[in-house]
Amino acid sequence: MAKWLLVDGYNMAFRAFYGMPELTRADGFPTGALHGWVKTMWRLQDQEKPDAMVVFFDLGGSQDRLALHPEYKAQRKETPEPLEKQIPVIKELTRAMGLVGVELDGVESDDLVAAQARTLAADGHEVLIVSADKDFAQCVDDRIKILLPPPTANPKLGWRVLDAAGVREKFGVPPEQIAEYLALIGDTSDNIPGINGVGPKTAAKWFEEFKSLEGIIAGAAGLKPDRFREAVAQNADRLRLNLKLTTLSGRSPLPAVPRGEPQPAKLLPLLVAMEMKSTLAEAEKRYTGQTELF
Repeated sequence: MAKWLLVDGYNMAFRAFYGMPELTRADGFPTGALHGWVKTMWRLQDQEKPDAMVVFFDLGGSQDRLALHPEYKAQRKETPEPLEKQIPVIKELTRAMGLVGVELDGVESDDLVAAQARTLAADGHEVLIVSADKDFAQCVDDRIKILLPPPTANPKLGWRVLDAAGVREKFGVPPEQIAEYLALIGDTSDNIPGINGVGPKTAAKWFEEFKSLEGIIAGAAGLKPDRFREAVAQNADRLRLNLKLTTLSGRSPLPAVPRGEPQPAKLLPLLVAMEMKSTLAEAEKRYTGQTELF
């Protein structure tokens, strides 16, 4: 069976943008994120040696989640303009590199990644989800793991694989309870309000004792610290709604995504147009075995 890397496109694009200096083309068009993006994709290919690698992008919001919670992700800042300009080129580069570049209007890329990962795992493949997004911890099992990028605050840690034991160590609950755990404590990055004051340690203790979110709701009268008893009981419906927001889809509206093939005839001229000389030289070697084609 094959090894697949499924890349959270926007998560990695933001990291490429903030991890590189403000490089520009001669006419002022920003290119820093482009350099960072290509180098990151190549590093992942060289490091993990996958049989296939697919990148997923967001294209519009999650219509299902917005219908349930209109404030979903409403607090997020606008994408910086220099990065916004580079996103279409990042997508072009991705497809020309043979990394497909999947997106679907109205469906979050997280759901597309989760569904693809579970489909591949069910067919016996090994899957690495490349992202720093904690939501993906709910997908982890014997065949699906997360490849975490180096943390911004401590890049020396490097890329790390998060397996089921790592999920439990990191969050205090196993992968199958992550969605419920996030529903309880909330997720500020997605603007999902949890029970005020309930943090990771308290939540982990409750799951250890009551086994599930419904168990916690049913046992609200016996929760400790007792100051949370009324809040949990009164917000039972809110917690159930949260769970619908934090649960990633197991089904994809798209057919299984095929492996892609590099297209040097598209990639190399694009790198020329972006004036990415050092990246062009590396691409020529990687994809053609020649140099100075352009």
